[in-house]
Amino acid sequence: MAFVLAILSPAAIGASSPEVAVTSSPIRDFLTGSTERHFGKLEFIGGLSMRSSDPDFGAISSVRFRANGRSFVAVLDTGHWMTGEIERDNKTGALSGVSMLHIDPMLNENGTAARRKVDMDAEGLAVRGDRLYVSYEQFHRIGIYSDKNLAGAKPRGRLPHLIPNNALKRNAGLETLVASPENSPLKGALVAVAEDSVDRNGNLYAAILDGPLKGLFAVKKHGDFAATDGAFLPNGDLLLLERRFNFSDGAGMRIRRIAGGDIRPGAVVDGETLIEAGPSYQIDNMEGIDVVPQPDGSTHLILVSDDNHSFLQRNLMLEFKLNSSDS
Repeated sequence: MAFVLAILSPAAIGASSPEVAVTSSPIRDFLTGSTERHFGKLEFIGGLSMRSSDPDFGAISSVRFRANGRSFVAVLDTGHWMTGEIERDNKTGALSGVSMLHIDPMLNENGTAARRKVDMDAEGLAVRGDRLYVSYEQFHRIGIYSDKNLAGAKPRGRLPHLIPNNALKRNAGLETLVASPENSPLKGALVAVAEDSVDRNGNLYAAILDGPLKGLFAVKKHGDFAATDGAFLPNGDLLLLERRFNFSDGAGMRIRRIAGGDIRPGAVVDGETLIEAGPSYQIDNMEGIDVVPQPDGSTHLILVSDDNHSFLQRNLMLEFKLNSSDS
């Protein structure tokens, strides 16, 4: 979710943008002033603080990694696609930078880029087969795109999001959108979770959007944390990324693990907290998470932040390893 409206500049339709230069500074310690590596059920691997002179860089809302574990596609809440690759240190394997980065405006049904941010406020991203699904705030909808030539991709239709529009807050709607594993109880279905739109019991609206278990469910809300993204583990459990900001406690981040077998129509789901971090940690407005399996069989999580194009915030990419006993 962004806090400032922006005017989107038109771009050449169908032509990919030039490569964007990004400067990355390493984050070696997650807790400021400490070399501790283990936090809750996770081990901190490393991270990056990224910046660029390109005015479109930033505002990252969701990221999905390709099968090779290096290439990624992301959506920016300014109505842009961002693609690129991560680089790693040859000795430590920690994140060292990003390369081959391109940022292209998202197109509407008419094949033109939106001029107002409010019209293309992309928040969630799911990849399934050769299709990309993008959830939007402000004007709540899920657009379907071909996973080819993103610079010229127009939405091929919309996927019904099941949650009534009048139940979704304008700036706290369809923030999480994620595809479940094909071999899970959800059989590859897409799942959506609202950022901070709650039902009469105070639980977050959520939905299984298709498949054999299609229907509404709810996610237990704890405190003032809001859901910002999710990713499924290979076994079908859902990791839900949450963030908090208030003036008394400052910035906060949390990841909950929700058992895949609990996600079904009519259920109210909850899960254990894998990690929780506050302002003493290297976090910002954490909005994106993906599960990235490693060649050695371990499971890594990569998180990104949305800087809202504010000089007071940072574009972060953080990497954690899930304890082997919890994978």
